[in-house]
Amino acid sequence: MDNMRIFDRRLIARRRARAAGRVGEVAPILADCAERLLDRLDDTTRRFARALEIGGRGVVAPLLAARGVPFVVSADLAPAMAVRAGGLPVAADEEFLPFAEASFDLVVASLSLHQVNDLPGALIQIRRALAPDGLFLASLPGLGTLQPLRDALAEAETALRDGLSPRVSPFPDLRDCAGLLQRAGFALPVADAETITLRYRNPLALFADLRAAGEQNAVLARDPRTPPRALLPMAAAKLPAEIPLRLLVMTGWAPAANQPQPARPGSATARLADALGAEEHSTGEKAGPRH
Repeated sequence: MDNMRIFDRRLIARRRARAAGRVGEVAPILADCAERLLDRLDDTTRRFARALEIGGRGVVAPLLAARGVPFVVSADLAPAMAVRAGGLPVAADEEFLPFAEASFDLVVASLSLHQVNDLPGALIQIRRALAPDGLFLASLPGLGTLQPLRDALAEAETALRDGLSPRVSPFPDLRDCAGLLQRAGFALPVADAETITLRYRNPLALFADLRAAGEQNAVLARDPRTPPRALLPMAAAKLPAEIPLRLLVMTGWAPAANQPQPARPGSATARLADALGAEEHSTGEKAGPRH
């Protein structure tokens, strides 16, 4: 639906295609984020045989192979980026995944779902592509990411034409992530966050990294009257040396009959007060001073 469209997906595909030849310039950043995400695999004894990685840009598939995953499909919106991703390449839109139900036992999306117009719909498709008890791991840049850049661009645009338009993509908040997983039908959903600090000696290097990763602004509401070449030098003069990347991590499992289930309300066989070594008081009763 048009009212759900936030991003220009065709523009994103073209930028990813152009970035395919340069993405190696930002491989250390992408690999660090992917390693942090895949560390979650070390917390499970499961072994995975068929993995789908979405938008890994050449770093995720090799890391999965190094962890013993024998078969990896690399999907990307841009065919050129899929080819260099490291797995079996498939050109695929995250919003319309072409995979049959239960095709994979692991799906990984490292920094690749934040410019999807219908994220709940994409998560539902991912869950359907997972076999029962399959694992989904995703990371997204969260609210607060690139905030100094957002502020500097806003100040520069206001000075140039006394107005504002979106210059940095909107990012989700952590509190929304677990809810999105539940809404998509994942079991045992978990969301957490950490902040990575990117340091630049030259502020213009940040813009170069964003281009190399195919991460320029693709918000449909952007105002074309003020071209980036007019804004970027002004914004660069106001950027600090440290830029935050707030990494949101989402973990969920495809439902299966043998998974742990939450206990039925009232089924506890021991009192919480006994476990905590505390006194128990009925509702409305206040504990008096102890002597």
